[in-house]
Amino acid sequence: MPKLSVLDLAPITEGSDAGEALRRSGELAAHAEALGYNRYWMAEHHSMVGIASAATAVGLAYVGTRTSRIRIGAGGIMLPNHAPLIIAEQFGTLDALFPGRIDLGLGRAPGTDQAAAYAMRRNLTADENQFLRDVLELIGYFKGENGRVRAVPGEGANVPVWILGSSTYGAQLAAMLGLPYAFASHFAPQMMDQAVRVYRETFRPSEWLAEPYLMMGFNAIVADSDEEARLLATSIQQAVVALRTGQPRQLPPPVEGYADMLPMEARLMIDQFLSQAAIGAPDTAKAALDAFAARTGADELMVTSQIFDFDARKRSYELLMAVAGEGGAPATTAAPADEELATVS
Repeated sequence: MPKLSVLDLAPITEGSDAGEALRRSGELAAHAEALGYNRYWMAEHHSMVGIASAATAVGLAYVGTRTSRIRIGAGGIMLPNHAPLIIAEQFGTLDALFPGRIDLGLGRAPGTDQAAAYAMRRNLTADENQFLRDVLELIGYFKGENGRVRAVPGEGANVPVWILGSSTYGAQLAAMLGLPYAFASHFAPQMMDQAVRVYRETFRPSEWLAEPYLMMGFNAIVADSDEEARLLATSIQQAVVALRTGQPRQLPPPVEGYADMLPMEARLMIDQFLSQAAIGAPDTAKAALDAFAARTGADELMVTSQIFDFDARKRSYELLMAVAGEGGAPATTAAPADEELATVS
């Protein structure tokens, strides 16, 4: 069984606010640490009324104060939105505060729509190789190899860099650079098999990694019964339909029989989005988890559980770890796999 980690989108539920969402993130991270999850990651999104993790490094700084052992990081930082120097300084600061616990996953999408992307970057004309140049520049700051400009904090920081993606582009880049790769199968599974194959077949050993290391996103909504889990899943179903129809919203409460009320097109949208998921009682979830692990051969699964009720969300992570068994629970210190991920310093 691959190691299990947590991807927290810091959902703002209906009737709450960003402050409550972030405080819950701190509580969830501490809960995940106690359960034995390997990592806790937050993701950068902008102009989303239902996601509180836009200032990802700031959110992680708070999470770091609520935990002591679990690795924390970004899954990911959307690098085209930022100057590489700023990200090197932010994550160098996190490493200075929480040494040896910080991960940095990098994506090339804006994590928002074109209007918000323009508001952040002011220039959307970068060529297709800009992401590669930015990744190399960022790594250069960690290694102290960018000439007169130095990242302080940042230079010499113990921050493993990951490439994130939902297509074969990220897989090719991670393989070429010899970096660990995380695929977004929890929301964009269409090219999953191709990306996994490309990453493994074209991987080049590097100063950071001798062999490919693959993490896969995975949805899990686990409850005491299949019926309860299916009901809890209607919250993310509603959020998916709202997002894909251009009307993003806060995470809504469950609605009994929600999908049955939808036209076929919307049902297919939900089915595609949640095609890589474990939704059900513990035995049902274990079967789905085992099948996904066997299909992908992933070294690690990054689990997200978009559940309206916070107690039910924590319970879902408890039940999932329980059924994952001994192989899914890493040690309470940095996992052995992380010892194999050489830092970029």
